[in-house]
Amino acid sequence: MYGFRHADGLCADVSARPRSANIPLPFVRRSSVRPAPSPLFQRHRFRPASVPPPSMSDSPPRIERIDTPEGPVAVLHGRWGAADLGTRRTWREVSAQLAQHAPDAGLGWDLRSVDWLDHVGAQLLWNHWQRQWPERVALDDAQRDMLDRVAEFTVTDRLPDPHWSLAEEVDRLGVKVLHALGHGRHLLELVGQLVIDLASVVRAPRRAPWRDISGHLYRMGATAMPITAIVGFLIGVVLAYLMSLQLRQFGAESFIVNILGISLIRELGPMLAAILVAGRSGSAITAQIGVMRVTEELDAMRVMGIPHGFRLVMPRAVALAIAMPLIAVWTTLCALAGGMLAADIAMDVSPAYFVQALPNAVSFSNLGLAMAKSVVFGVGIALIGCHWGLRVKPNTQSLGEGTTASVVNAITMVIIVDALFAIAFKNLGI
Repeated sequence: MYGFRHADGLCADVSARPRSANIPLPFVRRSSVRPAPSPLFQRHRFRPASVPPPSMSDSPPRIERIDTPEGPVAVLHGRWGAADLGTRRTWREVSAQLAQHAPDAGLGWDLRSVDWLDHVGAQLLWNHWQRQWPERVALDDAQRDMLDRVAEFTVTDRLPDPHWSLAEEVDRLGVKVLHALGHGRHLLELVGQLVIDLASVVRAPRRAPWRDISGHLYRMGATAMPITAIVGFLIGVVLAYLMSLQLRQFGAESFIVNILGISLIRELGPMLAAILVAGRSGSAITAQIGVMRVTEELDAMRVMGIPHGFRLVMPRAVALAIAMPLIAVWTTLCALAGGMLAADIAMDVSPAYFVQALPNAVSFSNLGLAMAKSVVFGVGIALIGCHWGLRVKPNTQSLGEGTTASVVNAITMVIIVDALFAIAFKNLGI
């Protein structure tokens, strides 16, 4: 298919020309001058509303100072846009030029030679003018509209500084106390519901969620043995080395068995295991129940008539009440093993002597006290984790805050309960 261009810019089809007519086609030489388009083409051709000015490299923003009969005038040239002011070199040059043209009363401003002005350049000029119009300014209507828009949406008034008030502080303290009382009330409700659920399990053992209890027992107890063993062993090594430095000065190396036995079996072993479980299992409990709140599973359970306390709180509390004493014993044994190894290396106290002297140094009542504390630790950690999980709101921020609060409160509860046990049983002579 061959064609040629007419003077009106339209293309004519010559494929239908009969081959028998040997008429040569006119040869049209390409010219550098493009023929003018037809009026029809001009009428339907797309014309943008405004043609963008040249690129930013052709006309960088600059300020020229000239003197007029009315006084000095700062004439702006170039492109004052975000793309042009975005480079570090251009920004430094423009900032230096603006610093040389301070907005005083005798200086006028002429923006009519600006090639391009957007909101970024307008905001820069408005801030340089100290957010008020100069006395003498020359600009077109579009530039004035843009500066008016920038002035309208620019925040000029700073927020007032909060002043200290005793009444506000007392009110804030009262709100925190009410929140604490609300948490305490909810925890007390969980304790009462746990007692009721345990009584129902005793009456009808077949209705108990034994599968849930066994699953929580494995996840909270068996899977916590590696980390508790490592931490307990290292704590025993550190304690033995620190004590050996002091006991060697008095020739009382054999008393390291008594010190390690009492401190690890009665206090450090159960408390260390409880702190690890609080950080590990307490956060997991809150996260699990909190995700159920976010995914509306708790609401579905309520609609189906499944009590939260019987299926969520009671299995976790029973599992931790069973697993916590076992984890405490395991952690204490690992700590004693670490202390025995360090005593053998640092003080030449043989493991045989350590094992033989340990039952005489530590009575069975200390082990019973440690087990009793561990049960209380386990139930407390489970209740605190469930409490914060049930109070999670259906958003991710509340889930993170609840998990953090659960771990902090559980560790604080462990330390407080351990201190109460120490004071109470010391007065009893145990």
